[in-house]
Amino acid sequence: MIETTSIGIVIPYYNAAKHIVHVVEKATRYADHIVIINDASPDTMPVEMLNTYQQVQIINNKKNLGVGGATLKGIEVLIKNPEIKVIVKLDADDQMDTTFIPKLVQPILNQHAHFVKGNRFRDLEALKSMPTIRRFGNLFLSFLSKVSTGYWNCFDFNNGFFAISSGTVLKLNTTAISKNYFFETSLIGELYFQQAIIAEIPMPAIYGDEESNMKLFRMPWLFSINLFKKFITRIWKSYFVYDFNIGTVYLVFGVFLFLGGTIFGGYNWSVNSATNELTPVGTIMISTLLIILGFQLLLQAIQFDILRTPTTFIKREGQF
Repeated sequence: MIETTSIGIVIPYYNAAKHIVHVVEKATRYADHIVIINDASPDTMPVEMLNTYQQVQIINNKKNLGVGGATLKGIEVLIKNPEIKVIVKLDADDQMDTTFIPKLVQPILNQHAHFVKGNRFRDLEALKSMPTIRRFGNLFLSFLSKVSTGYWNCFDFNNGFFAISSGTVLKLNTTAISKNYFFETSLIGELYFQQAIIAEIPMPAIYGDEESNMKLFRMPWLFSINLFKKFITRIWKSYFVYDFNIGTVYLVFGVFLFLGGTIFGGYNWSVNSATNELTPVGTIMISTLLIILGFQLLLQAIQFDILRTPTTFIKREGQF
């Protein structure tokens, strides 16, 4: 059994009046400290019913901060309580099975992980209930997220059901974490710089009659831009600012040779094509060799990056 006094739960609230009371009722079985962040929701939150639970604290945002901003605000409140060792993020729309909370927090309390998240892609039967667009969208974005964050051993990055140790939160640069729907992936990206250990818990996907507030057609564009920015930031910090290693050499020479071969070959092809002359075999071989060598070095850089995925547990200073 987990100690409910050591668990804090943050619930970002937006247009979930139909589900919030049921979610809180279930959450009180696992935590003595629950913070609901009303993110300037246009609906009417059932405050009177929620106030019947002593564990609950409601905070109203004057303006909408986004799911990430609301979650971070709740975490800031919970982190001030020295009793709390683990903070769980729980959505207000009842898509998350609270019976998995003990499994989420146990690896952190046992000092096996700093961050534990759900993975909806391990249960193939339950996965069938996930809408097709979401399923394939999550698969594609999860691969790009591996590249972007450096956590090649993770999957289902967009699953917002997670637990994080209080000590790890204290080390995070929260200003660099996205406040919108890129929040979960952005948070994991920042965990990389702390060399945090991430564990995943298989859990089913739950989809009921709730309405999503995401603009699905905007998500690919939003995520692509943010993933690219996060990738560039991680590579720059990991291989040029915080460290300079063999991966840096692979990367620099790989990019230089690959682009050099491509530009050299493309330029000579265009010049000879314009004059209706055949490109010399030697020129073709030089271009091909540069491209192959560059590609091989880039593959080595990727392999090196995969091997650098954090796997060693480091105990955090502070609350835990």
